[in-house]
Amino acid sequence: MKAYSIVFLDLDDTLLDFAAAEREALAATFADFGLKLGPDEARVYEEKNKALWKALERGEIGQGLLKVERFRQCFDELGISVDAAAVSAAYIRRLGRCVMPLPQAQASCAYLAAKYRLALITNGIAEVQHPRIQASPFASLIELVVVSEEAGCGKPDPAIFSYACERLGFFDKAAMIMVGDSLASDIQGARNFGIDSCWLNPSAKERPAGSPEPSYELRSLDELRGIL
Repeated sequence: MKAYSIVFLDLDDTLLDFAAAEREALAATFADFGLKLGPDEARVYEEKNKALWKALERGEIGQGLLKVERFRQCFDELGISVDAAAVSAAYIRRLGRCVMPLPQAQASCAYLAAKYRLALITNGIAEVQHPRIQASPFASLIELVVVSEEAGCGKPDPAIFSYACERLGFFDKAAMIMVGDSLASDIQGARNFGIDSCWLNPSAKERPAGSPEPSYELRSLDELRGIL
């Protein structure tokens, strides 16, 4: 078994259930503004949001624009007349209060923290991510939290890993591993930085052709005990 010292962890859909939190926060925010959130509205928002986050990962837009633009594009397509910036601000506040740990998240962090230094690296909005992490049951087990908005770069850019290493004062790449659910950001980011990676793939999705190959692939967080 390879010896590691640092375990980098993704947050959303690795430790916290982001999809459930997003649904809850989005429904509450729409209700706050007297708007209906049915299947069509949810689909349009998801399409716009996903496309903009992918554009962010490619370095084509900034996070400040993304926050509001996803709602502006959504409302434009749906023919809704409402202040997208006001909805965005309300949604961010709501989402920051939605903390839904995934199964095994706390137990796995406790197991890892007893053996390794843990650092979270998350592509997200600081105002959303920090409150959710602080309110999570594993907050005290994490040594460092790196949010892309504050770092000025995000996964898969290797610069965010360099930023984390500077903060940790640790630079031995052979002793680092990244654990996350996203091939495009977590696994590609680890590959770009030159460290091992572990793909959390609970639904046993087939890895698309041309996507980065992880060092390990797991179905659940508790399987980390078999490699770490």
